[in-house]
Amino acid sequence: MRRILKWFASAPRVKRVSIARQGVELADLLGRETINLDTPELQRFLAGKRVLVTGAGGSIGSEICRQTMRFLPERLLMLERAENNLFEIDRELRETWVGADVRPYIADVCDARRIRQVFDSERPHVVFHCAAHKHVPMMEANPCEAIKNNVFGTRIVADVSAESGVAAFVLVSTDKAVNPTSVMGATKRFAELYVQSLNAAGETSDQTTRFLAVRFGNVLGSSGSVVPIFQRQIEAGGPVTVTHPEMKRYFMTIPEASQLVMQAGAIGQGGEIFVLDMGSQVKILDLAHELIRRNGLQPGEDIEVTFSGIRPGEKLYEELANDDDQTRPTAHPKIRVWQLPRATPTQVKHGLEILWSAASSGAPTQATTALAACVPEYRLHNPTRTPHAPMRLVEAEAA
Repeated sequence: MRRILKWFASAPRVKRVSIARQGVELADLLGRETINLDTPELQRFLAGKRVLVTGAGGSIGSEICRQTMRFLPERLLMLERAENNLFEIDRELRETWVGADVRPYIADVCDARRIRQVFDSERPHVVFHCAAHKHVPMMEANPCEAIKNNVFGTRIVADVSAESGVAAFVLVSTDKAVNPTSVMGATKRFAELYVQSLNAAGETSDQTTRFLAVRFGNVLGSSGSVVPIFQRQIEAGGPVTVTHPEMKRYFMTIPEASQLVMQAGAIGQGGEIFVLDMGSQVKILDLAHELIRRNGLQPGEDIEVTFSGIRPGEKLYEELANDDDQTRPTAHPKIRVWQLPRATPTQVKHGLEILWSAASSGAPTQATTALAACVPEYRLHNPTRTPHAPMRLVEAEAA
């Protein structure tokens, strides 16, 4: 015991910096005005409807639940596999909207039987599909799980939505699906292709569901996002770690991202991939410096900034083009629609077979190879690729 006490007394102390509690307004870090997409269209779209949100305990899913309640739905159905997250949003909404019909469901989107039980019981009118594995480095290390959840979880919820006569299915996608260099981005791109194929199939059948997708950039303040990480590092006295001095990203606030998803469902005709005009990309290093200053400290003096290197699957610059060549306008000046070639039913069917075989194998290399075969834009581990490389869709060969 004496030796332990002696070691503790002589051990070096970690220098901790006293943080000025000024309060950091995340919207101020955007470098642009916050976009508010609240319109009467959302009232018409959601009022009196049964609305189901998958991934309801996540950052985007929980905010969509909050925003949906403002438009007085008949019932809000919250589907989430993380019990604690679902408990928190359920408790919050019951306290805020006393007497509202809010129903929590513990369920995994990959469990087809459970998903059908929920849909058969509730018959939702609108589905916001937010459930996904989203962290790029984590999915690089676990590509089979990324395929299972992001591709086949989406397939299950989308298929059941079509069978149940859901009016609108909105897939939450990402700017990382644009010419993806990551497993996460590639799986989300294939999920886009799948829901587009369902919408196309509905055009020649009696299916009534409108399927569409929404892409947006990084979300300030979301779980695992850069700002909370930087804030924790600052409170610990530093250093703040940035991957690369030239790393840039598009950013949105959680309410902006959630409103965009909802707005897309309101204005979409089916088959579209919507994108929000988010202004210019923000350099991550500048964001780190600004956050340090907003905590009443000076970068390089009170808090050091270090560079950890680009992680597997990451790009230096995200691609979310707003130019007229790649997108077209909508009735809303801040929302555009991507003009992208779509996969044929044969391509999608063959892609699902390849991806299921790879994901079931549990072999990471087989999984990434399968993604490269099914998503022509996917480039393995090439963060410095040229932006806006043209997408090529070739007819899949017979298995």
